[in-house]
Amino acid sequence: MSGSDPKASDAKVLSTGPLMIKDARWTRLVKTTYQDPLGKERTWESAERQTRPKHSPIDGVGIVAILNVPHSNSGPEILLQKQFRPPINKVVIEVPAGLVDEGESAETCAVRELKEETGYVGVASERSPVMYNDPGFCNTNLNMVHVNVDMADPRNQDLKPELEENEFIETFKCPLKELWDTCKNLEGEGYAIDARVGTLAEGIEVARRWKL
Repeated sequence: MSGSDPKASDAKVLSTGPLMIKDARWTRLVKTTYQDPLGKERTWESAERQTRPKHSPIDGVGIVAILNVPHSNSGPEILLQKQFRPPINKVVIEVPAGLVDEGESAETCAVRELKEETGYVGVASERSPVMYNDPGFCNTNLNMVHVNVDMADPRNQDLKPELEENEFIETFKCPLKELWDTCKNLEGEGYAIDARVGTLAEGIEVARRWKL
């Protein structure tokens, strides 16, 4: 481990192996039998989260946290994170995110998770439709929630994240208009790009190129 402060890049996979059903806390494997459009019976293997609250339509939220910096020449900034993800044995560039609690709205979850993971205090302004991360493989879904962060707010000057003991998250920011190039540069440095970040960047780039 480098230095006194642990970094995402200090983590590494030590081993992998089969997961017994009795030991699975977060996910489970499912075999679904269905009928295709021609009436033929088929099966499909997939994974499911075991943590979705009973009355919630979503597992969690992704947070598009936009930092409004007074008198900035580079425009609004987006808040990003570096976090080690064992399934791919890489540090991933992500947006802040988290799982919803029972009875919690997507907006409330986004504001809470943003404060816990980064220390920033923001106001939710918009919620996306329900989005499925990888519907051919799992049922995981989320809302993307836009959160405005006022950098003139004194609470956003002395940040105090409230990370859990197993969370090692590095937060950084980049100008929103530079997100596409930032993703390409970070990939070149060996980082993995989370699909939500990449899709945001690509959307901005498409809008720029086609002058939408």
